[in-house]
Amino acid sequence: MHSVNYVGNNDVTLLESGTALFPAVIAALDAAQQDIHFETYIFACDATAVSIQQALMRAAGRGVKVRVVTDWFGTGHKQSKALGVAFRAAGVHFRVFNPWFRRGVTRTHRKIVVVDRRVAFVGGINVNDDMLCDYAPHEPLPAPRWDFAVEVRGPLVTQIHREAQAQWARVGHLGIVKRVNLFRQLREHPRAPGLEPMQAGLVVRDNLRNRRTIQRAYLQALGRARSRVLLANPYFAPGRKFREALSHAAGRGVDVTLLIGVGEFWLQDMVARSFYPKLLDSGIKVVEYRKTQLHAKVAVIDDDWSTVGSSNCDGLSLFLNQEANVVVKDAEFARSMRQHIERGIADGVEIHRDHFKHVGRFKRFGYETAYFLYRVTMRIFTIGYA
Repeated sequence: MHSVNYVGNNDVTLLESGTALFPAVIAALDAAQQDIHFETYIFACDATAVSIQQALMRAAGRGVKVRVVTDWFGTGHKQSKALGVAFRAAGVHFRVFNPWFRRGVTRTHRKIVVVDRRVAFVGGINVNDDMLCDYAPHEPLPAPRWDFAVEVRGPLVTQIHREAQAQWARVGHLGIVKRVNLFRQLREHPRAPGLEPMQAGLVVRDNLRNRRTIQRAYLQALGRARSRVLLANPYFAPGRKFREALSHAAGRGVDVTLLIGVGEFWLQDMVARSFYPKLLDSGIKVVEYRKTQLHAKVAVIDDDWSTVGSSNCDGLSLFLNQEANVVVKDAEFARSMRQHIERGIADGVEIHRDHFKHVGRFKRFGYETAYFLYRVTMRIFTIGYA
């Protein structure tokens, strides 16, 4: 089982929502001198997205090599075509991941920006307005979408850049020989000299060399947990191993709290709630976040382990889609992340076992049916979900 490949001497800054991320990204893009790699799942057409688009085109106009990858399904066919026309006219190199599901159902859900191999941004934040709904772009949210990313400076940027280069190559047309060579190159994991603070590692998931890496990172950290686990996620539907790891941690006396986003998709809510009774019975605290759209995929375990990224705790992210998380081993960073999650918990509604005493047979049947349908779907599209 591969562990996280940590490198030391990094400076990792936590960024909350687009209000913190996008100004930092635009400043980095405007300072770029050599090359930019930009990946996102959703690249919207609102004012926020246009500001990012213009910054990318300004960089290309200065002679910077700019490469942009968006997901066809997440961004949409119409918007993907519009971006392609605008970017190519401005000298931006642009590729769309898996149009019309030609490579199966896999999506790239990653959000990565690398500028001049000097600074990188990784997280869960799409290129869209914090106040507009993801799945209904013209529908305003009651409060800014709650999400996170990190700004990385230091040796880890080299690994992130390498992964971004590989993604650009994969999305293009590679012959079998080039794909084999790319696979061999990416199997190498160079380490920076020493492991001094701040230690951090990039963990990616794909369907070839890294099928279970993000789940393994979680399982290893949960297996070592000794005091506290805080996990915030919008789409909670992990497989059996992940659920058991949470329950085993709680059984050892670890304080385990799950902050789960609800109110976005009713079927997803029903699937998540189908797990609640067993989670509560095992001693896990469950809190629902209903203030606005929770899009954060973050966790803190004990005093020094944290992760921020694009991977949800569900079958799609853990077993099907391409994802990218940064794992940080640093007490100060963990303290900051913990404070953010605790504020989210304070804004949430705790679920108690008594709540299910008043759930009627029809709703119970709905929970069971939703879980059954979800599990069947995951078994069809993924291998390893249980």
